[in-house]
Amino acid sequence: MKRRFAMALDSTAAASYDEGHRTHGSLALDRPPMVWGPAGAPPDERRLRHLAQALAEVLAGRRPATTVADRLIARAYRDLVRMGRMYHGNRPPFAGRVHLTEPCDGAIEMCTLIHCCDRDHVLALRLERRGAHWLCTAVETA
Repeated sequence: MKRRFAMALDSTAAASYDEGHRTHGSLALDRPPMVWGPAGAPPDERRLRHLAQALAEVLAGRRPATTVADRLIARAYRDLVRMGRMYHGNRPPFAGRVHLTEPCDGAIEMCTLIHCCDRDHVLALRLERRGAHWLCTAVETA
């Protein structure tokens, strides 16, 4: 009886989690658009690092680009897809500490080191507030 009840709880919890969250690989991204804090507030660094991690996984070929498509404008998404697999290594990529600047109100530019192979890479992003949402408008890596 206890085992059947535990199995029912597990399937119920899994179903409710799957409805609101989708994962691919090692990182779960919130499915709603990036609304972080009240209007005018910058996004928190933890969520920016999660976004950088997801983009690094795309650039390492460990995650399909479609999983981050709703976080980028069309031009940035095309650039990301055009870059293809930029990070080669036998370890999964790891996004380091995020460095932020705010060049103007409603825009954030960030960069982070991506550790994944013999040499580290730099990932730079520009995010702009569009209404209540933050969208990535530019992606660069080296």
